[in-house]
Amino acid sequence: MPPEDWTQTLDAGPLLAIAAAAIALLLLLIIKLRLHAFLALILVSLLTAFAAGVPPEAVVGVLQSGFGTTLGSVALLVGLGAMLGRMVESSGGARVMADSLVARFGERRAPFALGVASLLFGFPIFFDAGLVVMLPIVFAVAARLGGSVLTYGLPVAGAFSVMHVFVPPHPGPVAASELLGADTGMVILLGLVVALPTWYVCGYLFGTWAGRRWVLPVPPILGDPEAEYPENRPSLRTVVAILLLPLVLIFVNTGLDLLRAQGVVDEGSTPYAVGRALGSTPVALLVAVLVAAWVLGRRRGREGTVIERLLDSALGPVASVILITGAGGMFGAVLRASGIGDALAEVLEDVGLPVVVAGFVISTLLRIAQGSATVALITTAGLIEPAVAAADLGAVAAASVVLAVAAGSVMTSHVNDSGFWLVGRFFDMDVRTTFKTWTVMETLIGLMGFAIAGLLFVLG
Repeated sequence: MPPEDWTQTLDAGPLLAIAAAAIALLLLLIIKLRLHAFLALILVSLLTAFAAGVPPEAVVGVLQSGFGTTLGSVALLVGLGAMLGRMVESSGGARVMADSLVARFGERRAPFALGVASLLFGFPIFFDAGLVVMLPIVFAVAARLGGSVLTYGLPVAGAFSVMHVFVPPHPGPVAASELLGADTGMVILLGLVVALPTWYVCGYLFGTWAGRRWVLPVPPILGDPEAEYPENRPSLRTVVAILLLPLVLIFVNTGLDLLRAQGVVDEGSTPYAVGRALGSTPVALLVAVLVAAWVLGRRRGREGTVIERLLDSALGPVASVILITGAGGMFGAVLRASGIGDALAEVLEDVGLPVVVAGFVISTLLRIAQGSATVALITTAGLIEPAVAAADLGAVAAASVVLAVAAGSVMTSHVNDSGFWLVGRFFDMDVRTTFKTWTVMETLIGLMGFAIAGLLFVLG
């Protein structure tokens, strides 16, 4: 990070121009010149840091910090999630679950069924972890039914996105609720009122339309979905139990954090600390991988060396996903360290918009400027906290402001957002197609979420 005594001397105008030029250059390098995204992100991050006046001796530290911070969460989640997916897929478990979904809901409603399952899974689990866990099921259903993988994948990704951004106990809405003095229970209730119809229109309907518009094959990132599987396939109950295991552990973690925010449990107690540790996403996925290796591997007659090779084969295909996602985090860190996001917030803070509109607009622009939805949500909540306190809002109105800010934080996912690269690479999309599908879907989620939150604010 930059030295503590360094102060950004550029005004908001030049800083925003630098950010716009950096994004334009990145798109030029990737789309037109076909430079690998990993290299392009590093190069543009470096040039942006120098252009924004970050001290030369601090530039490399900023890049490494942003890259390492993103990898610290993403690498573990994607790596462990890919191992879990490989075990489920190679045992035939993904095919078993896919066959069951199709038999129960029919071929035409398979995308809807996958999305509803992801909404339920998405209540306790973070976006990236949930997506990784569901991928083998998505790929198996897509391989069985044919058509574009986006038809099944976008409703799933959209479900995890709306739950992650609108509904506690996810960290963004929980932190914003605390900062703005909103009742967490009310935010959960109204968050569901916002999330469910928003997912149906923007995740399911748009996702299935996009699948018809852009027909993409099932990528081989988790193995060949058409491969032959062992005769002794696991039962549906076994597969569901293994997939639910990390979700249950994570729910313990997020549930304890929610109880801590409400003052129900003591955060200094040993049971609280142990529960939070066991329910942290990396530990929960590690437990699930070990259980899957035993239940789907050794108990079904597979030798230890075979299981080792299976788990090892899961890591190679996701290495590119991990590195590019980390580089996307690096670019976002440069934009934050250079003061671009802060400059934008200062310009908008005193515009004089109604608090619910100001929260959405500031959050949207912070999201565009620096990429992280959680950072945009929490920063905006801190900026508008005095205005919300002065307005003396009721419970419904205060919760609606939280949700409006959350809606802005999900808008316009693009090249400085690690989620943009995660989704694009998992579904094997180029940058142009990722913009046309994922970015559009996230923007629709933000706009519809804000419309519902604004209506609730007026009624409240």
